[in-house]
Amino acid sequence: MYIGKTPTVGNFQVCDAISVVNGQAAYTLQVGGVNVAPESANHMLVSLNGILQKPGSSFTISSSTMTFASNLATGDVIDFVQILGNVLDIGAPSDDTVTAAKLNNDVISGQTALTSEPADTDEFLVSDAGTIKRIDYSLIKGGGITMAESWRVTADFTGDASPISTNWEKTDTDGYGNIGSSMTESSGIFTFPSTGIYLIIFRMSSFGNGGAISHYNSYRLQTTTDNSSYDTASENYSNNEHVDSYSGATTEFIFDVTNTTTHKVRFSVENLHNGMVNLGDSGNDRTTAKFIRLGDT
Repeated sequence: MYIGKTPTVGNFQVCDAISVVNGQAAYTLQVGGVNVAPESANHMLVSLNGILQKPGSSFTISSSTMTFASNLATGDVIDFVQILGNVLDIGAPSDDTVTAAKLNNDVISGQTALTSEPADTDEFLVSDAGTIKRIDYSLIKGGGITMAESWRVTADFTGDASPISTNWEKTDTDGYGNIGSSMTESSGIFTFPSTGIYLIIFRMSSFGNGGAISHYNSYRLQTTTDNSSYDTASENYSNNEHVDSYSGATTEFIFDVTNTTTHKVRFSVENLHNGMVNLGDSGNDRTTAKFIRLGDT
């Protein structure tokens, strides 16, 4: 708290050039064309005709007006006027003035002082317990969800399939939205775009066409961690006990994808009655697989 004028701190400024007027002692101080008011005459360096002037006797200061002890004459030259601010306190740096060269090499975790802009526009710098770190913005976009996507089977098929290997497409109608990078699919095998913990949701619908009755339809979500052998990680059932009836079920699993080359997923169906029709459609979601990346592995 100060009584009177608050000190100017850490703001060292060189005033605009001042033209001497014959017979004039008082001159206005400006920086960039804007009037500036030094803390006091003792917070200034003033050179006149190549000689530093003694504050208080050779010149005085009042607000933004500097007054010499005697009138200047044609031929006198005010070499420079520098305002020191509060020399006891460096204060806060002005905006956009601290360069990489001014930073200690250890200030950024895992690397030397910042020598360039972040490599990716999705990166920014944060302070973590006093240490500056690069953070990938995508890690916090969408409330922490960095990937979410829906796929569907586009056409009906009859009977068992292990896996369901054809007619997969990414959902693309009715205002569909997704987040982040896409899954890839080949012959019913789904590959993840990055490592992480994923929620996988498989939903399937069936129809007892032409009088087919099935006491159970098994819908299986199968994963591999060696890109070879698949286990049923999650399974659910429905049944068609009546002629020309519809049924469906959803099964889901949280999968820890530590390696995108070895960790994959596929989906299978087994019907007790081979005449069961498993439903697909390219206009709306009937048999679907949804993938949501929940976080890092």
